[in-house]
Amino acid sequence: METIVVSARGRLDTFLAQACEGLSRVKAGALVRTGCVLLNGRIVRKPAQIVQPGDRIEVSLSEEPVSESHITPVDLKLPILYEDDDCLVIAKPAGVAVHPAPGVARDEPTILHGIAHLFAERKIPFGASSVLVHRLDRETTGCLLIAKSPQAHAALQKEFSDRTVRKFYLAIVAGVPSPAAAVIDAPVGRNLTDRTKMSVLKTSVSREAKTTYRTLSAGKDCALLLCEIHTGRTHQVRVHLRSVGHPILGDPTYASSASEKTEVHYGIAGMCLHAWKLTFTSPGHSSSQTVVAPVPEGFEKAMRGLGLGLEKLF
Repeated sequence: METIVVSARGRLDTFLAQACEGLSRVKAGALVRTGCVLLNGRIVRKPAQIVQPGDRIEVSLSEEPVSESHITPVDLKLPILYEDDDCLVIAKPAGVAVHPAPGVARDEPTILHGIAHLFAERKIPFGASSVLVHRLDRETTGCLLIAKSPQAHAALQKEFSDRTVRKFYLAIVAGVPSPAAAVIDAPVGRNLTDRTKMSVLKTSVSREAKTTYRTLSAGKDCALLLCEIHTGRTHQVRVHLRSVGHPILGDPTYASSASEKTEVHYGIAGMCLHAWKLTFTSPGHSSSQTVVAPVPEGFEKAMRGLGLGLEKLF
C-alpha cells in the first residue's frame, strides 16, 4: 500500500497518474475499478471521483483488489495498550501483516483478523476498511491505532493528515551516527528499478519526508536510536536511516554489507524497529493521549547482546 495526501482538487485517476511514477491514467482507472484504491479509508470504484486537498489515498499498485469481504475473527491474543469508546491501541507483534495484501497468503491471519475478534468480543460492528488508522510493516512491532467506528476512523485519519499525531520509534542500526542527533529531511519515492522498495530521490512524484533521531546508546559497531517521524511515508524511517549509512539491523529490504556482517556476528534475528510511543487526541477528548508499547523480548535480547541500553530514554 502506498499512501498519498491530495494536494489539489481533481479527478482521482488523473491525480494517481501524476502522483505514482510510471502509472498511466488508464492503469490508474483500472486500479480504482478493481478495488485497489482507498479514499479516506473506504474503497472507491469510480475513476472520475473528485478528490479534494487533504484527502488521503491508499493505493495497492498490484492489480489484486483490496479485500473488503468478511474477515473471519481470529484470536491473536493482541495486547491492548489503550482503549476508550472510540479507539484502541494494540501492541503489534513481529511477523504479522497488518492486512491482506499481495505477498500475504490467503489463509494467513493478519492484524485485521485479530481486530475482528476483539470487535466481536465487544459486540462492535466490524468494517475492514474503517478500522486501521495507519500501518506498520510486517516485522515492525509496537503501537498500532485502531478506530472503533467510521466516524472515529475519519477523525483520527485527519489527525494523521494534519500531522498532529506524534510517532516515536526505537531502532538499532549498524554503525554509530555522527552527529549523534540530526534531522533527515529528504524526499522519498518508489525505487526506479524495484517497485517493492522506496528510496531517497527527487522526482516529480517524490513525497517530502522528515525524520529526526537521537542516539540513546552506542556500541563499537551499532547504536540504539530514538526516531520521530514527522511525515508518514512508506518505509520512511527504514529508508532514511539507510540513506545516511545506518540501516536498521535485521531489515531484510534495506540492509548493507556492514549491517549484514553485524547481524551475523551478533546473531540478530528479526528487524530491530519498534513503534515505541504514539501521542494523539481521541475523538471526543479535549486533551491528547500518550501510549507507550513495552519493548518486546526479541528487541531487548538484541540490545543485551549488543551492549545497548535505554538509560537515556527517560
